[in-house]
Amino acid sequence: MFDIRDITIKNKIVVAPMAGVTNHAYRSIMKEFGAGLIYTEMVSDKALIFGNEKTYEMLYVGNDEKPIAIQLFGSEVKTMIQAAKIIEAHSNCDIIDINMGCPVKKVIKTGAGSKLMTTPERAEEIVREVVNAVSLPVTVKMRSGWDQTHINAVEMATRVERAGASLVAIHGRPRSQLYRGKADWEIIKKVKEAVGIPVVGNGDIKAPEDAKRMIEQTGCDAVMIGRATQGNPWLIKQTVTYLESGVYPSKIDQETKLSMMVEHMNRLIELKGEHLALLEMRTHGPWYIKGMKKASYLKREMAKIKDKESFMKMLDAYKNGSII
Repeated sequence: MFDIRDITIKNKIVVAPMAGVTNHAYRSIMKEFGAGLIYTEMVSDKALIFGNEKTYEMLYVGNDEKPIAIQLFGSEVKTMIQAAKIIEAHSNCDIIDINMGCPVKKVIKTGAGSKLMTTPERAEEIVREVVNAVSLPVTVKMRSGWDQTHINAVEMATRVERAGASLVAIHGRPRSQLYRGKADWEIIKKVKEAVGIPVVGNGDIKAPEDAKRMIEQTGCDAVMIGRATQGNPWLIKQTVTYLESGVYPSKIDQETKLSMMVEHMNRLIELKGEHLALLEMRTHGPWYIKGMKKASYLKREMAKIKDKESFMKMLDAYKNGSII
């Protein structure tokens, strides 16, 4: 348990924001499996200001998802203030998170995401002005730095704390590393020692034991899990249970995985309609079946399927052993 200003997070497990992944359907599953805090996909400040319909739809938050942070990205003080006010007025979220970690080219070429790690003064000003503009807690997610020769997370964390941020999450890789190699947990420890606000550690949490080791090694207040939850919401419950009791159920049978995949599909259909949901299942489905017998066959079939009925027939054939 930890607090983000006046919001109590019930445990130390946070689900990371992931573009194209952490929509309402995904988040509702993560919450049911016990995540203390979840984040939305990142939303663009300018898209909100220009009234982009799809971006406004991303502001939807169900009561069952709370507490939840909407992640905002941008690089200009004025537009970030405007966008933060729109979020506060039009969303049921609890927190506004400012993205200073995204490594994707189309984001950093605008000066946003992890590019803000190279402009500390501007980053600090953005946080300060957004904090002053809204009543919601403002948090920041960042990387260790821009590249291996510019590791400045400690400086950046102290700056955003000074600007009024209520929490900072640190991914232990610089932008240049993307998601390759090993995350540096030592930088998370250094940030925790440097600031008084809660610190969330992110990077290389693939099993409950990893979460415990990160907390013990860095002193962080919570751990953030991202890609390892894809097709594996059980990791959330396992980790919560392990941190509380020291044990957890490690085996998830195939039928349970396939049933959860169908549930995920149904939630996507409810959220986006059958056509878009089945397109998205071409991404989500392979995550659920990874490691199963004939997984490559199922993956190829999923890429062809355009409706729920065909999807279910494919699964029935797989379960009955009648596929080639």
